This record gives sequence, C-alpha cells and structure tokens, in this order.
Amino acid sequence: MDPQLEPLARSLEEAPVVDRDGYEYFVHGVTDGVPPLEPAVLRAVADGINERVDLAAVDVVVAPEAMGIHHGTALSLATDLPLAVVRKRSYGFDDEIAVHQETSYGESDLYLNGVGSGDRALLVDDVFSSGGTIEAVCDALEQADATIVDVVTVLRRTDVDPPAIDREVQSLLEVEIVDGQVEVHDPGP
Repeated sequence: MDPQLEPLARSLEEAPVVDRDGYEYFVHGVTDGVPPLEPAVLRAVADGINERVDLAAVDVVVAPEAMGIHHGTALSLATDLPLAVVRKRSYGFDDEIAVHQETSYGESDLYLNGVGSGDRALLVDDVFSSGGTIEAVCDALEQADATIVDVVTVLRRTDVDPPAIDREVQSLLEVEIVDGQVEVHDPGP
C-alpha cells in the first residue's frame, strides 16, 4: 500500500458499520464528516490524487455536494486549482445544468454552475459504489461541453454490485464490509 495512504487506511479499519434500510454503511469522516476528519487524512487524500492525475491538464476541480466538497477543497488548496461545487439546490443561473442522481441509498437533483465549454475538469468524490453521483455529474459536465480529464474517488466499494456506468474511475483505496468490519485494499496501479 502507498505509505502516504496509511493514515486513511488505518482510520477506515476503525470505522463503525451501521444498517441503512438493509444497506451496510460505514461511517467515516471521508464519507460522512463524522467523526471529525483528521488533517493528515485530508492531506493524504490530496497527495494521493495529486500523484495519480496529471493536474497540468486540469482547469477546475469539480466536487459534488456534500461529501466531495472537503476532498475537492483539500486538492484545490494543495494545487491552486479552482473548485466548482455541484450543489443540491438550484440558483437559477442561465447556464445552470440540472441532472438527477440515484445512489444506493437515495436520490436527488444536482446543479452544475461555473463550468463551461472547453473547461478541463477533474471530478473528485468521496466513494464510488453505485456510480449514480459520478454518472450524473459527468452527464452535467458533458452538457456543459467541458472535457472530463479524470474521475477520482477516495474510496471504491467492492462488496456491492459493480456500477453499470461507462466511466473510467480511479480510486485511492478499495473497501468492503466483511462480518461488520471495514476491510481496506490497495487497488494497485
């Protein structure tokens, strides 16, 4: 495992698992903001993304509300790239793009503002499980005529049905819930 990701991996292994209507869900600062997220973990996330993506090819970091925001913010601060947040509410701007997302545990509308034609975007989110958020945000970026340089999530759930999306998604770590505990794996190169 990448040594810089060890603080993240250790903290995940200690995360509690709860039942959300039959869906085993781990509670962690990366995915929920609970418990508080340690700065070392946020630095590890930003450094891990920085190592995996050619950021010279990126104009804007795009992060969906709510749990992509802190990862996008950490990366923006570490790289001086601007951050566009995909919100769960409309502002009614003329160029606003609305899309619908469905995840393993809910659905909502998302609204993209501030990303336009020709912008080279890096999509950053917390976890890749159903693919619903990734697909919705990528659809919005394509409607904006932006170029999607890369899609990176901090975590990928490997113990759920594989998402049926046609997107290449990189993840810093893979996680699964086994016997009520979070197990962490390195996805490799």
